[in-house]
Amino acid sequence: MASIRTHPTVFSDNDLKAQTPVAPSYFDDNVHAVDQEVRFPTRWSKIRHHIREPFAEFLGTLILILFGTGVNAQATLSGSTAVSAAPQGSSLSGAFGWAVGIALGAWVSGGISGGHINPAVTITMATFRGFPWKKVPIYILAQIVGAVCGAGIVYANYHTAIDLYEGGRGIRTVPGTAALFGTYASPYMTNVSCFFEEFMVTAILLITIFAVTDKRNGPPPNGLIPLVLFITLLGISAAFGMQTSFALNPARDFGPRLLTYMVGYGREVWNYRRQYWIWTPVLATTSGALFGAFIYDVMLYTGTDSIINKPRGGASSHSDQDRVSDAV
Repeated sequence: MASIRTHPTVFSDNDLKAQTPVAPSYFDDNVHAVDQEVRFPTRWSKIRHHIREPFAEFLGTLILILFGTGVNAQATLSGSTAVSAAPQGSSLSGAFGWAVGIALGAWVSGGISGGHINPAVTITMATFRGFPWKKVPIYILAQIVGAVCGAGIVYANYHTAIDLYEGGRGIRTVPGTAALFGTYASPYMTNVSCFFEEFMVTAILLITIFAVTDKRNGPPPNGLIPLVLFITLLGISAAFGMQTSFALNPARDFGPRLLTYMVGYGREVWNYRRQYWIWTPVLATTSGALFGAFIYDVMLYTGTDSIINKPRGGASSHSDQDRVSDAV
């Protein structure tokens, strides 16, 4: 008998039971051909079984960036009379756009990959919730590629409007319209202030994620954790969106920033404020996520899957987070 155990996720047991594949993780070549056809009707279904988790992270992150940078583009570009007769967005629409993006991205990917769609979340889950470290690199790669593709779709859609906004075909400025895609700080913000804000808001995000996935706290009804993420990001955007554009997610900044470099914004996207992109959208968000998880586990969490509560001697026990095992 073989078992399949899912990793820490933003979805509940009932959601995951419906999603747990019936085939073993590594297919036995000695299984009869008829049994192979039952388990994997086509060759592609067999391949997909092994890569659907990174595919889910790719698609979920793409959706997040598609809505987020899309609302950035519409709200900003429509503010120019060369593009639109009247503005078609505001800071409130920006908050809703990003909130919708994270909710839909989590709904699309959550039952398959856990719905991380954020390298900081993946690293934190590996550190505090037993997510396999061997999966971390492929998850992060899928998230970054998804972010690049999401930003690329938005850039292709608004390419002409960007030309009009910038004042000529092919003119690209940093921050300028580069800020539609990557995160750039307000001019008055020091690098220390930027780091602090991103550290703080990402810690808030992870405390919320850990709270709603803790069965001994107050988990929402089945399948509604993405709605909690919607509310959380809406609040963060409304309260802290002005100064650093609330990256919260290394892939959310790095992927679109890479896209702007690829389409002609130049090396300034990397050199801006002495490699701001490393210190704030990457390091501040990742360290903030780890700190938020640490605070939650020290103060509230009782599950022994956390490194904070792990029994002496390294004894293992079942997680209080969502884990499912099915006999095959």
